[in-house]
Amino acid sequence: DVGFKAFMVTISDLAAMGGRAEYALLSVGAPPGTDLDHLGVGVAEAAGRTGCRVVGGDLSESPVLVVSTAAFGSLRGPSDAVPLLRSGATVGDLLFVTGPLGGSAAGLRLLRAGGPLDDASPALLAAHRRPVARLEEGETARLSGATAAIDISDGLVPDARHLADASGVGVDLDAVPVVEGASRDEALHGGEDYELLLATRDPVRLIDAFGAAGLRPPLPIGRCTDRPGKHTLDGQPLPPGGWQHRF
Repeated sequence: DVGFKAFMVTISDLAAMGGRAEYALLSVGAPPGTDLDHLGVGVAEAAGRTGCRVVGGDLSESPVLVVSTAAFGSLRGPSDAVPLLRSGATVGDLLFVTGPLGGSAAGLRLLRAGGPLDDASPALLAAHRRPVARLEEGETARLSGATAAIDISDGLVPDARHLADASGVGVDLDAVPVVEGASRDEALHGGEDYELLLATRDPVRLIDAFGAAGLRPPLPIGRCTDRPGKHTLDGQPLPPGGWQHRF
């Protein structure tokens, strides 16, 4: 699980740029006795699932396990194609997510509780242990004219703020899609869902492109506004929470 997740969450950044994963470098620092073969199995599963080949890296001894992945990719389309950035949204753009949220946080909650599981539990545990980078969704969004994107790693609230602040716009959310078995707070703040938050000027084109590609339809959650620095949900300030970076 650690090998799979460490690899996949790096690939998710390529997905948020609308790119295709091609190759990666993997560096591991580990205490003596670490099952590196088992770690490698997880990495290999993630690499095979994304079509991204591990071409090198580094191995060293460390008092704790550290897995660091650097991934490289390309853009399909014309020679002057540019990646999706979090800074491209404009006033009036509509906001979508590629799937309901909160599953990873709910899965972590279940693992920590160690109690009985129900029918929704396997999907929640998988959402935390084995997240899947939305590569096809990111590429489809870019080719359909999306203006900005970010993967939801810190939580919907902080990542919506990241996109808005980088683009110089405000955001007004009016919907929060929640995975079955998760709470609304987990959907807002839990993070590590690795769904994509997308901005677009042409929502019909985006939805049609997802349908033509056989993907789940993107879910509308709000719009970009002309009030930079103002981030709201149902007209009220976004509730604080989510992962806050300290660097």
